[in-house]
Amino acid sequence: MEQPPDLGIVDGLAQLSFLVQGELAHVAAEHGLSLAQLRLLGILRDRTPGMQELARHLELDKSSTTGLVTRAERRGLVQRTPAPHDGRGVLVSLTPEGHALAREGEAEVGRRLVALTAGLTEVQRSRLAQLASFVVAAAG
Repeated sequence: MEQPPDLGIVDGLAQLSFLVQGELAHVAAEHGLSLAQLRLLGILRDRTPGMQELARHLELDKSSTTGLVTRAERRGLVQRTPAPHDGRGVLVSLTPEGHALAREGEAEVGRRLVALTAGLTEVQRSRLAQLASFVVAAAG
């Protein structure tokens, strides 16, 4: 493959973000989900947060998070349970159906994102993963 023109850091990251978001949106749509719902399933794969923590992860306000959880609950993908140490709080977790859909989505996202790097060598892929990890860690 011929060397592409250097987009620079701003355009390169922005265009890469558009590609990744596009792939995520395609996977979400294939499963009848919004991008926010796909993110919700991804967050809940390995944790059972309260609503406030979930809102922080999603970077949404409380009412938007509540609406998102309500819609996913109606679909049978998530459930709310009382928080053991907070009488007014609730914890949100995936149902078995939600876990299955999260696994399917994760696998499909993985296939699509790996396909985006098909033109890279294994060393380049590894370096990209390492650099992305540094950027994410520094931003968090």
